[in-house]
Amino acid sequence: MNKVRSLKISISGVRGIVGDTLTPQLLTAFAGAFGTYLGPGPILVGRDTRQSGEMVGNAVFAGLLAAGCEPVDLGICPVPSIQIRAAEVRSSGAIAITASHNPAQWNALKFISAEGLFLNGYQADELLDIYHQRSFTLVPSSEIRNVRRDARAIPGHIQRLLRYFDADLIGRARLKVVLDSCNGAGSLAAPQFLRALGCRVVEIHTTPNGIFPRDPEPTPENLTVLRKAVVQHRADVGFAQDADADRLAVIDPLGNPIGEDYTLALATLFVLEKHRGPVVTNLSTTRAIDDIAESLSCPVIRTKIGEANVVEEMIHAGAVVGGEGNGGVILPEIHYCRDSMGGMGAVLQLMADHRKSLPQILEQIPRYFMVKQKVDLPPDRVSPLLESLERRLAAAGKTKLDGLKLFWPDACLHVRASNTEPVVRIVAEAKSRRRAQALVRETLDLIAQLAP
Repeated sequence: MNKVRSLKISISGVRGIVGDTLTPQLLTAFAGAFGTYLGPGPILVGRDTRQSGEMVGNAVFAGLLAAGCEPVDLGICPVPSIQIRAAEVRSSGAIAITASHNPAQWNALKFISAEGLFLNGYQADELLDIYHQRSFTLVPSSEIRNVRRDARAIPGHIQRLLRYFDADLIGRARLKVVLDSCNGAGSLAAPQFLRALGCRVVEIHTTPNGIFPRDPEPTPENLTVLRKAVVQHRADVGFAQDADADRLAVIDPLGNPIGEDYTLALATLFVLEKHRGPVVTNLSTTRAIDDIAESLSCPVIRTKIGEANVVEEMIHAGAVVGGEGNGGVILPEIHYCRDSMGGMGAVLQLMADHRKSLPQILEQIPRYFMVKQKVDLPPDRVSPLLESLERRLAAAGKTKLDGLKLFWPDACLHVRASNTEPVVRIVAEAKSRRRAQALVRETLDLIAQLAP
């Protein structure tokens, strides 16, 4: 892979391949820029289980210490735990060391504000200006602090979840859960949380050693072992996390993945049945969200892709629930962050509330068929692709808020450049699988013509 293309700097942070583009020098420089941006004060640092995590962490500590900050080492913990802790202890901000769903050779820095939120576009631009200008604060040796440790991030996160969900109700349902944490950051936290809810838990891939037994992205094709385990153990539900534990995939009792979009659909139904209000999600998320919200007389607001974009609109609109169709559930009463454990609690309490199985609940939600594809495409070919699609496909409606999204009465197509990988993402959704597949094929044909 071209070195330029294996380094991604965006609103989502900076990520790259360790030993290639993601070097100690670059990591220390970005940490120094962040420390300069925030000024002296405590900055929390947590990481997922990747084997490069300790190296990356030490480079980050060096940059923060050089800038006069006080690094606080949270150790291995989920990204939502880092965000919640950053807000609880009134830190200056935080850095999450994780490449999320990317393969094991990748790592990344995600920058978090004092409010426990990812930097918005304006804040990210300010940070990048400091980085590119190399105008870092450098303090004398007498002002260099020590790295402090804090082991309260995971316990604090779990306590917040238990205050929100009805553990007694869920416990009485005696639900059996199979959990696959991909040996990632959720390996320590999720089993504790599920048992605190009174669930019977079967653990697979919950050793936090950073050796991923599957691709970290919790898509159906990567969850074969979990699917078999759910059937084998006669479980009520299966849960899969990605490496940093902010995304959740759900498996039904027959071993069928319900689709990551329907993780958010179930959470939306759970929240809106209890508390009416606006729902915020991104342009690529299933139309089922709109159907659920409409049935309960609630508005839906769509945003650009990216957790920061969704959160910013949720705060502005006073949303009661939100998230992204990649399994990212945001419950603002817990915190404005994607949280796989919050998603688990919503699914479990929905089942306990309704006294129904997962398939019975899913029957209440309109079903759409979604086909997703990602394709390598040089950045200079993205705009011609979108223009060609717009000309070729006679759509009933469109938006260019994020790439290009085309609408028809029975389907929609969203094509955009990824924020986190050097690829173009294609998402088609329709009332029939054949229609969605046809839209993806047509898009792939165009890409082949533009970039053979």
